[in-house]
Amino acid sequence: MSTGDMSGAAAPGGGTGGADSREIAELRARVAELEQRAPRREHHRVRSSFAVVLVLLAALLTPLSAVAAWSSDLIGNTDRYVSTMQPLASDPDVQNAVANRVTDAVMQRVDVQTLLESVAPADRPRLTKALGPLSGPITSGLTDFVHTVALKFVSSKAFATLWTELNRKAHAAVDKALTGKGGGAVKLTNDAVVIDLAPVIDQVKTSLVDRGLTVAAKIPQVHTDFTVMTSDSIGKAKKLYRLLELVGFWLPVLTLLLAAAGVLLAVRRRRALVTAALLVAAGAAVLGIALWIFRAVYLDGLPSDVSQPAAASVFDTLVRYLRTSVRLIITLGVIVALAAWLTGSGRAARRVSAAWTGGIGAVRTATGVELGAVGAWVHRVKTWLNWTVVVVAVVILLVWNYPTAVVTVWIAVLALLALAVVEFLDDDGTPHLTGARPGGGAAGPVHKSPA
Repeated sequence: MSTGDMSGAAAPGGGTGGADSREIAELRARVAELEQRAPRREHHRVRSSFAVVLVLLAALLTPLSAVAAWSSDLIGNTDRYVSTMQPLASDPDVQNAVANRVTDAVMQRVDVQTLLESVAPADRPRLTKALGPLSGPITSGLTDFVHTVALKFVSSKAFATLWTELNRKAHAAVDKALTGKGGGAVKLTNDAVVIDLAPVIDQVKTSLVDRGLTVAAKIPQVHTDFTVMTSDSIGKAKKLYRLLELVGFWLPVLTLLLAAAGVLLAVRRRRALVTAALLVAAGAAVLGIALWIFRAVYLDGLPSDVSQPAAASVFDTLVRYLRTSVRLIITLGVIVALAAWLTGSGRAARRVSAAWTGGIGAVRTATGVELGAVGAWVHRVKTWLNWTVVVVAVVILLVWNYPTAVVTVWIAVLALLALAVVEFLDDDGTPHLTGARPGGGAAGPVHKSPA
């Protein structure tokens, strides 16, 4: 059989030659498509790698950003420092530590024997009344008396006012401890920031004289120190603070920009946003754990003459706003991650979204509210309204002065309520339950008879 006969025989069934040609063309097209996809996948890998690096950098910089913002606001702002330290004036541990320090300083300058010899007969009844019945040595009774008077003064409003003035001066010492500047009555001694309690002792001496211990007026001016902060590594802290001072406000901004850039660069942005939010929250949690560990190490390393309860109160007060920032970042990170996940296309997220829209829609239908033009307008600009709610919530968080975790949760709840209101008002005019046909289909528009 000739070649022409073979080709002619193959033609009637649709021709195997034509089928082969189509298959070859399809294979070539598929190969070309795969060749085009290969560079695209490689490009996506590069983008994803850079996104991961940026998000990790943001997470690593989160603790330093929180410390930078805290140190800049606390140490760089006298009013902030004073308002932070002010509650310590009413702290029982601090009051007792100051009273002990003042009592020791006064008793070191009082000669009991000279005191008894110098008291005039007319003043002895007052002294006896002041000291009370003594069951032990005169020195012990006098010490208790001085401590009682000192403790009474440090529990008064006068001490609270004096404490504020001393801490306003102490701010210069803290600044000196970390920058080398400052000075005055409050000074840096042996790697410790201390307050000179001479003004407090003068007030206590006046109270002792008024209570009958007139010999206290002869005590010369006494200078004794109350430690506010101590550390064997003040020198290292100086270098760290100077570094943070250089970056200052810009380090938190850089951290946010790195996280945003990582999310925008990622191929799957929603998943990247969830990851970035959780990693930033984890970075803040690491800082919180570090503060807890440092507190224990710091208190264990204090000298024996420093009151540990008072030092703990001072430390907790100084880092109070830093801990607030840690809780804020963790709470905000979890909220952002949860919101990003709920707006995703996953099965669970779709169910939650359907429950959200369906539930609010059912409430709108049950109430029978006719939204008319308002519902149609909200339907058109719904996306912009939702983003407005989010932006307003973020702005409130940014302008709030150290919002706590509770404040953050409440802002999130109010934002959620605002989004629910937008969803409730979203009505494109589509009929729902009203006018439904018995078979379940929606009825068409009802036309009234001209009659």
